[in-house]
Amino acid sequence: MNIETVKDYYGKTLKTSSDLKTEACCTPDDIPDFVRVLLANIHPEVLTKYYGCGLVTPLALEGARVLDLGCGAGHDVYALAQLVGEQGEVVGVDMTPEQLDVARAHVGWHTEKFGFSADNVRFLEGYIEDLGALDLEPASFDVIVSNCVINLSTDKPAVFEGARALLKPGGEFYFSDVYADRRLSDELRKDPVIYGECLGGALYWNDFSDIAKRAGFKDPRLVADRVLEISDAALAAKLGQARFFSATYRLFNIDELEPACEDYGQAVIYKGGIEHAGDAFVLDDHHVIEKGRTFPVCGNTWRMLEASRFKTHFEFIGDFSTHCGIFPGCGTTLPYGEKEPEASTSGCC
Repeated sequence: MNIETVKDYYGKTLKTSSDLKTEACCTPDDIPDFVRVLLANIHPEVLTKYYGCGLVTPLALEGARVLDLGCGAGHDVYALAQLVGEQGEVVGVDMTPEQLDVARAHVGWHTEKFGFSADNVRFLEGYIEDLGALDLEPASFDVIVSNCVINLSTDKPAVFEGARALLKPGGEFYFSDVYADRRLSDELRKDPVIYGECLGGALYWNDFSDIAKRAGFKDPRLVADRVLEISDAALAAKLGQARFFSATYRLFNIDELEPACEDYGQAVIYKGGIEHAGDAFVLDDHHVIEKGRTFPVCGNTWRMLEASRFKTHFEFIGDFSTHCGIFPGCGTTLPYGEKEPEASTSGCC
């Protein structure tokens, strides 16, 4: 698919969110209360030009430097700007001039709305496949987000490689996107409407995993996912049996992560202190870590928490001096028919 076709679809064909033909680029209704408060402070014109498929509001962002890939009219930038506060910064990158015009038109409005003394956002025109061409310092961002944009990219490996180069050590790539349960035919991938609706460029689950790992993100963690319903009858007929999902992942820029969940007899204790995570911290869809409870984890999870911005909120038990095999319940295939350990009731995997 030609990238200019995508620019035209989002810059000229789509005027508001209501012009979409599917729910692929739509966030679900069950939005957390704190996110609803953030959205209530965003300019109405920005809200009408929202094409995201998930929530990209990770926690513990106070004072952080955040990059939004494919920021559009600034919906997520302005939500995140409230979370990073006056001492933080949010940079949005998009290739569509029409969307950026809307985003830039309301910078001052939002600064006043948030009660800030100075702007803490800025917007750059550019391609997420070529982040190196922008004046962005390598290893300078704490968090990178993206919301239903990578599927539109014509060079997805370049996006992940560029994102990793811009993250600080221990930084996080937290993003929502659309995935498919199979590799799509060339005919579907070249259909301009199917592509523009965030379906034609959807990655097959295993292809995404391979691309992320080759870029250096060794242990992708699924945070949440949901099935997408294709309500447009004509598009559904073209897509046949292919099924699509909206999913949110978090990838950490940590060199020491291993390919599998290895057991070193470690555990963590969540001490609390993260806003909007008073009783428990959710790392991913199978790590809900209750405050004050000793929680067994694999080596990768231990490192994700210890090497990232979450470190001060946890106590860390153990080290890497003794290896105990695959973490129970990890799901990693063992050689020679060896039986996998029974899954633990808490902890990793």
